[in-house]
Amino acid sequence: MALVATDQPLFLSNRTSPMTAQGHLLFSVTCVLLAHKAELTPALADASLWHLVPMALASALLPDLDHPHSLLGRQLPWLSGPLSRLFGHRGFTHSLLAVGMGVWGLAQVEAPWLLSGAVKDALIVGYLSHLLGDWLTPMGIPLFWPWRRRFRLPGLPLRSGGGYERAFCLLTLALAGYWVHGDLGFAAF
Repeated sequence: MALVATDQPLFLSNRTSPMTAQGHLLFSVTCVLLAHKAELTPALADASLWHLVPMALASALLPDLDHPHSLLGRQLPWLSGPLSRLFGHRGFTHSLLAVGMGVWGLAQVEAPWLLSGAVKDALIVGYLSHLLGDWLTPMGIPLFWPWRRRFRLPGLPLRSGGGYERAFCLLTLALAGYWVHGDLGFAAF
């Protein structure tokens, strides 16, 4: 898929809300299922989904820590407030620079009993799933922050919030679940 740069987002409607926490959580599960099935890394391929899914869920909301009214921002206002004042919402925390710093930080933890390779990879997938979800919306994300230009999915962006987003997230989760496990259901876990 190509990136589309936009100074002013192109909107499907006058809805400009970001993807919801529920949408990000559902989408993170979709992404970790796909990463596991596609054997994105050897650690992801070999790990149990019972370990991967909670880690992806744990990091899926981290980029929105820059918004004091986000689910995570309300829990950690002492961190969310300063991040919001410094970078604004969908700024630094929604960039490849933040991803690179997170990957570097995780690489510094050399205690496999604390953070295994699979756990680190699942945390990265969860974070990236958030960026991918916001990239699908009309608002886009500043991938190359501090350059403020936002990138979004070309063509038909995802209207965020409400039933459309929920249906999209549930449908992609169902399709990923079926592709990963077919008719095995929970027996494959």
